[in-house]
Amino acid sequence: MTSPRWKRIVFKPSGEALAGPSGYGLDGDTLDLTAKEIIAVREMGVDVVVVVGGGNFWRGRQGAMTGMDATQSDHIGMLGTVMNALALQDALERNGQDTRVQSAIEMPRIAEPYIRRRAMRHLEKGRVVIFAAGTGNPFFTTDTAAALRAAEIDADALLKGTHSGVDGVYDADPRLVPTAKKYEEVSYIEVMTKDLKVMDATAIAFCRDNKIPIVVFDMEGPGALQAILRGDSVGTIICDR
Repeated sequence: MTSPRWKRIVFKPSGEALAGPSGYGLDGDTLDLTAKEIIAVREMGVDVVVVVGGGNFWRGRQGAMTGMDATQSDHIGMLGTVMNALALQDALERNGQDTRVQSAIEMPRIAEPYIRRRAMRHLEKGRVVIFAAGTGNPFFTTDTAAALRAAEIDADALLKGTHSGVDGVYDADPRLVPTAKKYEEVSYIEVMTKDLKVMDATAIAFCRDNKIPIVVFDMEGPGALQAILRGDSVGTIICDR
């Protein structure tokens, strides 16, 4: 087998990607398939950290838009990511993969607190580590949390899985613009200056400053994670050019 492209990755699935066709809540078959994809990557000898979103339970500032305090709304979203983390942990462990959940908001009855050194030790022991509750702070997205954790645990790359059927980064929304051009590779600066709506600008800038490449791909493609690790042309890679 070809050596994997990277030895340690942060996998960032959107919350909606765990919801299946409904786009809301959790779907058992989707969780099982996602767990098997992660385990297949582990079998390649790659350390895997997962940072989960929470959009299948609470999307962005939907509460704030109806008058809710923005900080309160963000805290609700963080709790959504914890639910997703626990569900994914269960799916992984039912498939035989030892897993730990670490939360940026302490809740010791159900998850470990986020401790970098402990997370690194789990990875050394072959465990998958799932980071929940974002950074633990309001006003920061789970994309930013993924970029931050990638730097903290010395990850080689950040893999962002989408659920919308869009298989990478385009210069326009291909669902609305049939002539939209897909980028095979694009620079961090281009993503920010062209406002390509891939991740929030804070996450992109953080990855640029720490030289962490980002791969944006469609999670609906079976075997996509393995293909990326083999070096196949899947999705779009964001890096220095």
